[in-house]
Amino acid sequence: MSDEITNNLAPEEAERLEHVTESADALSALIDDLSHSSRRTRQLSARTVSLLAQREPELLVPHIDQLIDALYRPEAQTRWEVLDALSLLAPEQAKACGAAFEGAEAALFDELSAPLRLSAFHFLAVWGATERRRSEKVWPILDEAIQCFHGDLEYRDMLGFLYTFAHGQIAGTVAGELAGRLQFDAENGKGNYLRVRSREIYDALVKRFKLESPKRRMRVKKEDELDEDEE
Repeated sequence: MSDEITNNLAPEEAERLEHVTESADALSALIDDLSHSSRRTRQLSARTVSLLAQREPELLVPHIDQLIDALYRPEAQTRWEVLDALSLLAPEQAKACGAAFEGAEAALFDELSAPLRLSAFHFLAVWGATERRRSEKVWPILDEAIQCFHGDLEYRDMLGFLYTFAHGQIAGTVAGELAGRLQFDAENGKGNYLRVRSREIYDALVKRFKLESPKRRMRVKKEDELDEDEE
């Protein structure tokens, strides 16, 4: 896989990636550049971090805190590149990556950047699939995102991430509500991919969790939200 990644890179990207894999000092400098005053420097650093996560993710494990801090940079690219890296780290480093939840949630509903929203959805789906309690935490905002972005171009890829989420260690209640959310598209979806992919996820959930008449998640009433905040 590392050879495939290198072969598909621009020469300068390949050079930077090779440098940080061979030098601990270069890697530390790369991570520091995520906080650089120059937007361009931060973006280049984040791009290399994303590539490194694909090639040698273990090198980034000691720097997860700094990656999470980079989710609060103003430019979208830095954030989506870092979220892509965290999505690759999350299956093995779910506990450490949990601190990225708030940054990912904010990115998920960014109004200006579709790539950022998609990367945030990916991270939350991957992280949520690692444990039942995590699935319960991410599901309400994933469900909201499904409704918000259903007609957008990135929803096709979101369905792919939902497939991974559905096959993870998710809670039964989450599985039932996800199946309920996708049932209409599974039966009546416009477009072959939308219908077929939704059906695959729906059928897998029904079979695995032995669901009967799955229901969509009920919206929380305003007064209930206020009560929760007061507690």
